[in-house]
Amino acid sequence: MKLKFTTLAAGAFMAAAPAMADLVVPNLSYRTGPYGANGTQYADGFNDYFTLLNERDGGIGGETIRVPECETAYNTEKGVECYEATKGGGALVYNPLSTGITYQLIPKAAADQIPLYTPGYGRTSAKNGAVFEWVFNAPANYWDGASVAVKYLLDENGGDLSGKKIALVYHNSAYGKEPIRTLEELAEKHGFTFSALPIDPPGQEQKSQWLQTRRDRPDYVLMWGWGVMNQTAIQEAANIRFPMENFIGTYWSGSEVDVQPVGAAANGYKALTFHGVGMDYPIYDDMKQYVIDPGKASQGGQFVGSVLYSRGMYAAVVIAEAIAKAQELAGTSQITPAQLRDGFEALEISAERLEELGLPDFGPAITMSCENHGGSGMARVQQWDATERKWTLITDFTEPDQDVLGPLIAEDSEAYAKEAGIEPRC
Repeated sequence: MKLKFTTLAAGAFMAAAPAMADLVVPNLSYRTGPYGANGTQYADGFNDYFTLLNERDGGIGGETIRVPECETAYNTEKGVECYEATKGGGALVYNPLSTGITYQLIPKAAADQIPLYTPGYGRTSAKNGAVFEWVFNAPANYWDGASVAVKYLLDENGGDLSGKKIALVYHNSAYGKEPIRTLEELAEKHGFTFSALPIDPPGQEQKSQWLQTRRDRPDYVLMWGWGVMNQTAIQEAANIRFPMENFIGTYWSGSEVDVQPVGAAANGYKALTFHGVGMDYPIYDDMKQYVIDPGKASQGGQFVGSVLYSRGMYAAVVIAEAIAKAQELAGTSQITPAQLRDGFEALEISAERLEELGLPDFGPAITMSCENHGGSGMARVQQWDATERKWTLITDFTEPDQDVLGPLIAEDSEAYAKEAGIEPRC
């Protein structure tokens, strides 16, 4: 059962909590505002996978999953309010889909001992589980994405980027600033010139940045955008006739919402992804049978198979697998958040397990531990075909440059540990 949840409903929800034995996985969603078109599709995929498990399998370990939804509007203050409103109702884990909200929830979740699952977003150095005990960001983080993008460009240039110019247009927020340090380090290692152009959110006005791009004439442009910023940037790039095949977005700048409004001019645009694209996976047959056809899909299933729907579904898959592992380790189906933390740390999702789940080659194998909360960091590059109106995967999963990223993660997480008075535990 899905509940449309608001902060005003918190009292009733928490009052009823003691009688509930279900597995509670709140959905901190955003369906309104300049980011609503993106957040809606992710929230639908997240909801529908848990509905599938309830309808097909009777839940996880015999326990029904409840997904109370709370609207954050991608606003950090509202996101924290949603967390506070729902945590007393038996919440096992949070997936806030916002770097700003995640940064605010990291100390709160640690104090409350509730895991955060932030795949592809949030604080990159949370990969260091010795410091960030309650945060998990597998299969990949922002710095992984920056490294994989540069590796792709190295492959495109015969292994040599010396003398090339790479620009970053980024959402002027904690999210958009995440890859800058990594790209600076990679520029020094590989000899390319790096420049960064901030775009104030929501990002509908960015003509000056693209005029500067036209003057500077970078060889490649990377984008860390979200919401309306993405489609605006792609349109502005087309307006100055920047080659789309040299324009690469991060995970969150590569959905149908970003390219379809631009039409034919978006053809050839590229973006990172840490999972497969399209509906050519057996899981969607089950989704149709148990969720869509019976009329149980979130919003009627109108976005099934889109990039962001699949990403929300994938987040739910990883959470569900961690819950099952936690139940196995604890010897009970009614687990606590702390036991779920143990499940995440012992989680292994192999290629064989993905195939069993109906998702062959959908994502990289995931293995986590006390030390590693971020998995392998592997990602792929996809490209938009405006004629066929679909994304096509153009690379295999690629490993990031851990020689660069490892020291950066250690430095950032150690600084956080010192500031927060945390003693690394493993």
